[in-house]
Amino acid sequence: MNLTYSRFCILTSLVLFGNLFSSKAQVTLNADGPGNTYELINSVFAPGYNVVEDPECVHSSFGRHIAEVYDTELSKNVFEFYIHVTPDNDRCINFDRQRVEIKTYNASPDNLKATLGETVTYKWRFKIPVGFQPSSNFTHIHQVKAVGGDDGNPIFTLTLRKGSPNKLELIYVKDDFSGTTKYANLNLSLFEGIWVEATETIKIAASGTYDITIKRVDNGVTLLNYSNSNIATIRLGTVDNSFIRPKWGIYRSLLNEASLRDDSIRFSDFSITEGTLSTEEFPSNNEDIVLFPNPVDDNLEISEEIRNNYDSIRIFNTNGKLILSQQLSTSNLNLSHLSPGLYFVKFTSNGLESKAVKLLKK
Repeated sequence: MNLTYSRFCILTSLVLFGNLFSSKAQVTLNADGPGNTYELINSVFAPGYNVVEDPECVHSSFGRHIAEVYDTELSKNVFEFYIHVTPDNDRCINFDRQRVEIKTYNASPDNLKATLGETVTYKWRFKIPVGFQPSSNFTHIHQVKAVGGDDGNPIFTLTLRKGSPNKLELIYVKDDFSGTTKYANLNLSLFEGIWVEATETIKIAASGTYDITIKRVDNGVTLLNYSNSNIATIRLGTVDNSFIRPKWGIYRSLLNEASLRDDSIRFSDFSITEGTLSTEEFPSNNEDIVLFPNPVDDNLEISEEIRNNYDSIRIFNTNGKLILSQQLSTSNLNLSHLSPGLYFVKFTSNGLESKAVKLLKK
């Protein structure tokens, strides 16, 4: 590749850069009437796969635990999730809890997996019936979970908890080494018997952002509003998470089953909107980091100065997708597997990230 062609590639990529980084992809899921409910959900969240986690291995006599029913308040079909104290359990795997949930996961399309550097918005409506009886341990109705590495506990959770009075809580778990933080703790009665709409926006980073608002559908009154402009929204440790994903439904403990009842929750108007970093969020000017050679053929030299100041490298494509993430252990990085084109390189140290530096691969 000659220098003239290299400059042409860079200029062409920069012309496209603004559009690529401001683009958004939205996926929606809405009930369309009784029948084939699981097939509908799967066709949106993971075509050809199964995103429904249900207790039908032990309770097939009830039939499917998610149905599409007509809701008179919204004047349309919605999803209704059912759970029974007995005999429902957790997929015949765990017997001290039970669940009926839908999710995105490894088999889902890439635009439903929120990766490092992306911003994702989850939006949905739900209606908790009057008199709903949550567990004193946990009754999760929404989770944001990590995938890969430290992915046991959800990062963010909306959970219902028995108390005096019963509560709806927003809880956060940074990682397996951290405790649980409650960012909201509201009376559950505020949410019972009405449709509410939740909007949750997450910028995925070691120092990311998180915003959630829950409003009444009938009058627009805000019931929950929480925002954090400096919060870890993905777990970056010995083994980094590959992406984060949402779950919705009913996932509850059976340790105090005498306090529970057969219950249901209605959900509607799911949407997942994924946008990559804007140019402001992903700056390209960085005077203290120089990549050599640039453009690069196969091997990128990692200077001693970089290795002394940073411990890992991350490479993104022009869509903001993470292409490579690894520790800085040698003075050379083999990039022969990368396709020719423009990339953005960021270095990290103790969870802090550098600005992005442009790298052209020949």
